[in-house]
Amino acid sequence: MKRFLKPTAAALTACFALTSPAQAQDVDGVVQLDVLDGGRTANGTYLGALRLTLKDGWKTYWRAPGDAGIPPQFDWRGSRNVGDVAITWPAPEVFVQNGLQSIGYANQLVLPVEITPKDSTKPVRLRGDMDLGVCKDVCIPERLDFDHTLNADADRNPAIAAALAQRPYSAKEARVTAASCQLTPTSDGMQIEARVKMPSAGGREVAVIEPGNPALWASQPETTRQGDTLVATSEVISASGGPFALDRSEIRITVLGANHAVDIRGCSAG
Repeated sequence: MKRFLKPTAAALTACFALTSPAQAQDVDGVVQLDVLDGGRTANGTYLGALRLTLKDGWKTYWRAPGDAGIPPQFDWRGSRNVGDVAITWPAPEVFVQNGLQSIGYANQLVLPVEITPKDSTKPVRLRGDMDLGVCKDVCIPERLDFDHTLNADADRNPAIAAALAQRPYSAKEARVTAASCQLTPTSDGMQIEARVKMPSAGGREVAVIEPGNPALWASQPETTRQGDTLVATSEVISASGGPFALDRSEIRITVLGANHAVDIRGCSAG
């Protein structure tokens, strides 16, 4: 089984230099953040997006960045009239560099956000910052701020619509008929063997397992296929190094294939 490598250590290994977070909207032309408007939905929420435009050849990371990535983090605390923020992640790409695998986006990321206002009669102001990693030959942790009052009367935005269309399929859409997780204690934590009965997602399939608890880290799974069943094996450890329990209903399995991605929420006992 592949041994677990903490994300921070992996990122430092994969990247040849690491600088201090930058406090600017556009840092040396590497990455720029814009807020896009998508207007109000039929159920009264606001649709918007954070658009990251990267310099050619640079990439940034998905919420589960793999062996050699920096997971993005968001701070919405400066916002006004925001009750809830729901993020839709477009299906990411898989990158391999220096023998390490990372998961993310090259050149541009449009990240749709749906905002539920606290008061539907008042405007919504998105204000905060996003911490992220951008990498090419070196990795740079960035902090980009944003401050934008959403336009309730904005027309449908093609860039947001395209990003929403790139989301992974649900388990039902991908014809997943079963998903089970067998848990086995290890010297460091817990091994998960996930077995997902589903048609192929195309080409080389890469599975990602998220434990559902931010205090837990999961190694990049070894992924194989046995007929109509995808098998993914990963090790989970706690940031504190102490014992922990895994809730199977919180485990999230994403399968990335050449044709599409699949998002599977929860798994039964193996």
